[in-house]
Order: sequence, then C-alpha cells, then structure tokens
Amino acid sequence: MPPTAINLTNQFLIAMPGMGDGTFAGTVVYMCEHTDKGALGLVINKPIDITLKSLFEKVELSLDRDDLAEVPVYFGGPVQTERGFVLHEPTPAGSGEGSGPYNSSLKIEGGLEMTTSKDVLEAISSGAGPKKVLVTLGYSGWAAGQLEDEMSRNGWINVDAEPGIIFDTPVGQRYDKALSLLGIHAGMLSSDAGHA
Repeated sequence: MPPTAINLTNQFLIAMPGMGDGTFAGTVVYMCEHTDKGALGLVINKPIDITLKSLFEKVELSLDRDDLAEVPVYFGGPVQTERGFVLHEPTPAGSGEGSGPYNSSLKIEGGLEMTTSKDVLEAISSGAGPKKVLVTLGYSGWAAGQLEDEMSRNGWINVDAEPGIIFDTPVGQRYDKALSLLGIHAGMLSSDAGHA
C-alpha cells in the first residue's frame, strides 16, 4: 500500500507517452470514483462510430435534440463495453427523490454525475434531461492499488478536472487542453520515468 492514500475522484488522468497499454494510449480519463477498493473512470476523448441518434434508435427512443443527434458515443474503457454510461452536469437539488432523479446515478464528489440507468436517456429524449452530456460504452476500471501502481510507473499524470474540456472542447483538443491545466504541452512529456 502507498504510504499516503490519494483520491483521484473528479480528476483527469492523462496517459503519458510511455503508456504500455495501447487501449489507453493518448487518452484522458475522467475519474468518477477512486477508493481503497479500486477506481472507475470514463475515457472522454475516444469517439466511436456511433452517433447519439443511432444509439437512441437502438434502445427504441427518439432523440429530438438537434444539438446532440450527430454527437459521437465514446469508448469509455474496456470494461462492460455493451453498457452505456452517461456523464452529465449535476442535477439541480430538489429535482428528484433520493440522490437524484435517475434510478442509478453516482454523484461525483465536487464534480459531475454519472448515470447508468435508461431513465436518463428517456429524459434526454424528451428534452427534459441534462443539457451537457457525454455518453460512453464501457468504462475504465482498476482493482485496489492497480491505478496507484500504474501512476508510480509513469503511466499517468493527474490534474483537477475541468468540465468545459469534457463538454465544450472539440475532441481532438481534449488531450492538449487537459495537459495545459498543468501548464505543460505534449512535447514536454517523456516516456521515461524519472528516478533519482
């Protein structure tokens, strides 16, 4: 176990150039949850060849929002790739019972919400759902201590997440924008781990 526990919830993980896992090369992952039991995040910069309109048709819903129809679905990670995950702006307090208006939502401490139940898609379909959304198929998951180990081997760097990068930045600029939050650009990164 690391001497001090880190909590990467509501942060971006940015893949370093030496990332050994090709699945994650060049990715930015928004961290939804990080505990001593493991971690869960969604890749925010790897679109796949499915639009939201076609995804909604597959689940027998119409999508009457022109602003979302041609938006791509994203590869969220290699776990449960047949399952949808909706990362969205926080639901206003008092808009539903319990933790939110949707059946299965995770309120991310200090950040966004991630919903896996179909009711969020139904709300978006009717125009009542969250306005800012990123939909993925699959998620990125790490067992206890696995992410910390990858970070110690220079696989990732982290920075506090900025929702504007997820929702308002063109996909091709998300990696560089996330790096810019640290005051660096891709050309400054090395694939070699530093050891004194």
